[in-house]
Amino acid sequence: MRLSRRAVVASTFTLLVGLSIAVPPVAAAAPAPAPAQPGLDRFLSQELSWGPCTDFARTAADRQTFADPKFDCTYLEVPLDYANPEGKTAKIAMLRQKALDPAARIGSLFTDPGGPGGSGVSFLPSIAGLIGNGEVAQKFDLIGFDPRGVGVSEPTIDCSDTAEIDAERADLDLDTSPEGVAQTEKEYKEFAQRCADRVGLDVLANVGTRDVARDLQIAHQVVGDEKLNYVGYSYGTHIGSEFAEQFPQSVRAMVLDGAVDPSLNPVESRLTQARGFQRAFDNFAKACVGQAGCPLGTDAPGASKKLQDLLRPLINTPVTAEGGRKLGYNDAMTGVLTALYSESLWGFLQEGLVQVTQGNGTNLLRLADAYYERAPDGSYSNLLEAFPVINCVDSDRLTDRNVALEISKESLEIAPFYDAGVGPSDALEQCSFWPVPPTSQPGPVEAPGLPTVLVVSSTGDPATPYEDGVSLAKQMKARLLTVENDGHTVALQGANACADEAATRYLVDLTLPAQDTTCARQTASGGQPAPQAGG
Repeated sequence: MRLSRRAVVASTFTLLVGLSIAVPPVAAAAPAPAPAQPGLDRFLSQELSWGPCTDFARTAADRQTFADPKFDCTYLEVPLDYANPEGKTAKIAMLRQKALDPAARIGSLFTDPGGPGGSGVSFLPSIAGLIGNGEVAQKFDLIGFDPRGVGVSEPTIDCSDTAEIDAERADLDLDTSPEGVAQTEKEYKEFAQRCADRVGLDVLANVGTRDVARDLQIAHQVVGDEKLNYVGYSYGTHIGSEFAEQFPQSVRAMVLDGAVDPSLNPVESRLTQARGFQRAFDNFAKACVGQAGCPLGTDAPGASKKLQDLLRPLINTPVTAEGGRKLGYNDAMTGVLTALYSESLWGFLQEGLVQVTQGNGTNLLRLADAYYERAPDGSYSNLLEAFPVINCVDSDRLTDRNVALEISKESLEIAPFYDAGVGPSDALEQCSFWPVPPTSQPGPVEAPGLPTVLVVSSTGDPATPYEDGVSLAKQMKARLLTVENDGHTVALQGANACADEAATRYLVDLTLPAQDTTCARQTASGGQPAPQAGG
């Protein structure tokens, strides 16, 4: 689950609903799977043609990784509009690593890294590498998929070219005067029109999470599984909870890590996330000020002001980064936020802040590029376009300027580390000008007949705060696993052996951790930006 660009440039936080990852066993008498949807027989009876992944690679890194013969790829055909299954179709890209022990194979395990807009095809080799040769890899075909409109699925959400994305990143949008607000909203309207023209209204209207869940219902049956096995991170938890609500009797096992709380309205979501990121920054600051040379000084409570004193000059005077590029304020703040997603990046962030004091923007720009999925050749994935498009059909519309202003004011009070010093804004949001209506509404999950699933929530998660996981577990009557961790998502990633073991036992044996289990913190090591679960 990522922050919207409005959060990055104007200090208002947006939850992208849905950023480069044993108690009593479930009853033996499992409920029957959900009946097939009318008109879907031809999709449910399709035969997949698995083959080399060469044509599924988006980047040079993908091409190198996908060349490994242990991976194979295919497209799944689904209706573009489930209300008209005889009409246009879409193709869902899938990448698979077959079970390492075919004789012990349980089935397929689908996974999504978050976003919305994160590519499961690109993510699967990374998470498979973290899972290694353990029981999950031995007993499941691991499948990453690109949700409709995302990555190499077709049709693809492609609203902007590289030059337009670069220009958008460079546009500060920090003017909160009436003229500045009008200019920002004009840009939102232009983006919406560009998407309508280049992608088509019929696609924009059918890329929401409601329809991604329907695609998964077809996918798990076509690969030969009576019921779904699924691991969703960040926004991927929203896909999971939506699937559970639509098809509760079609779930075998579901791990939801870094939970999005679908019961929150847009205002609650923004403020909850603001609290989460401020808490993560405060934790980073406490670790930093205890070290010699910390650019945030020696006083943790004053670190938010120190950060802004350091970064606000970039509004008018960007600094040079490697390759002659420039680091401005927006990218600097995006870099800070990116590092707050994982404690393993705190050292890289601290070094980057020191660099800024020396007139060097290299580390923070690398972090921002990782967040925006910018490749070394300057190209981008379609993440920046996909997540507002999907978010806007998953969300209520904000149309009241007074509410927008109050959200902005309260966000700045909750998260002062993020205050650019330009004051609150009453600008409406991108989705306020969206050309198609939402297909989902906020509300608690209602999934009668759902077996007990596993929700994993980290105590220091900035993007999907711990409280969201507690809430989702209660709504789904799920088992909650608490992990003492300053990062966004943790299960099956080698960062916490306790969490990995709990997820493994549940997926393999359907044995859930005991009620109120907490996994203790494990020491993180320093590192540089790398693909990870969680949008």
